[in-house]
Amino acid sequence: MGIFHDEGFHPNDPSQFHGLEGAAQEARIPNKKYLEEIKRGLELGLEAAPSIGDRTISTFARGELPHWAGINTFLKFPYLEDVNKVGDYECAVMGIPFDIGTTYRAGTRFGPQAVRRISALYTTYNYEMALDMRESLDVCDLGDVFTIANIEKSFDQIAKAVSFVKAKGVFPIMIGGDHSIGYPCVKGIAENVDGNVGIIHIDRHVDMQEKDMDERMHTTPWFHATNIPNAPAINLVQIGLGGWQCPRIGVKESLKRGSNILTIGDVEELGIEKVAEIALETAWKGAKAVYLSFDIDSVDCGFVPGTGWPEPGGFLPREVLKLLRLVSAPGLAGMEVVEVSPPYDCSDITALLALRAIVEVMGTLVVNNHIGHGRFGENEGKGSPGHSGKIA
Repeated sequence: MGIFHDEGFHPNDPSQFHGLEGAAQEARIPNKKYLEEIKRGLELGLEAAPSIGDRTISTFARGELPHWAGINTFLKFPYLEDVNKVGDYECAVMGIPFDIGTTYRAGTRFGPQAVRRISALYTTYNYEMALDMRESLDVCDLGDVFTIANIEKSFDQIAKAVSFVKAKGVFPIMIGGDHSIGYPCVKGIAENVDGNVGIIHIDRHVDMQEKDMDERMHTTPWFHATNIPNAPAINLVQIGLGGWQCPRIGVKESLKRGSNILTIGDVEELGIEKVAEIALETAWKGAKAVYLSFDIDSVDCGFVPGTGWPEPGGFLPREVLKLLRLVSAPGLAGMEVVEVSPPYDCSDITALLALRAIVEVMGTLVVNNHIGHGRFGENEGKGSPGHSGKIA
């Protein structure tokens, strides 16, 4: 017998479904920042023409709406031109438009632009989490790291940028860019951690060789990251590997260094929850912090055509989003999303999944009180953002 026919079922009881619970929780979410955004839009963008009935609308777009208009920062959070003020925020997003570490299809230098552009599609509210990040997390978009047409100099730039943000006590999110940025990103994090840093690496590829074509390419980040004294290979967990694109030299190095590999076959057999449990236990063992590296090509290429090394047989989107939530729940030191190559994308679906991965992690960290200032607070407005449209 189905749930709708069970004797104890009450259709108006929020405890019966996550859906009803989420709807009930929405009323607890504040809308102070939303109202401030509307007020700011009217002050800076002029009040709308007299014929416009909704007086929250401005003449010039200055906020979330309309989704197709405005300057596309990440989720339309404020662009912070003066990076010296990043300490005023709790989370900072930066683009790393770097792809000269690619060994096949380039184009990931346009990844940050694509993710920002499609982020205009989203709101800051998540139904299942009962969370509005606009209200619960102070986020800024720092723009892009100035990467040079030189791999090693770009690594120096990236490491400095990440370290600067992390040193201010701000959670850094890096949007790549090819996966070679994993090394300088971890370097920037590790400089600011008094103890070991674990790494959870979600990918189809091992990325563990010393050099590729005589350079430190996107096939090499974890060789060099695990050379950092407080980022040992025993705390590196690589999830989703497999297929026909794992160079043998990298596999040998992983075995030699004692890193931990879970193939996509392991994921199928063990299940997402168990894999996450193993990953967390390994990455956190003796570590003070854990860094998350998410390569979009870990997902089956039927869902993410816009990447440099597409590979069939990877994660389904729903699987990888669940995995990201689970491994993020205990807290992270930072995260990167890499290998989005817009020239090969179709209808922005690859960039969209990269965006979803980022906001899923951000939301999970807020819900678990690792960043931000809580989901619920005094609601200083007039109900939900769908109120009468009048601003006091």
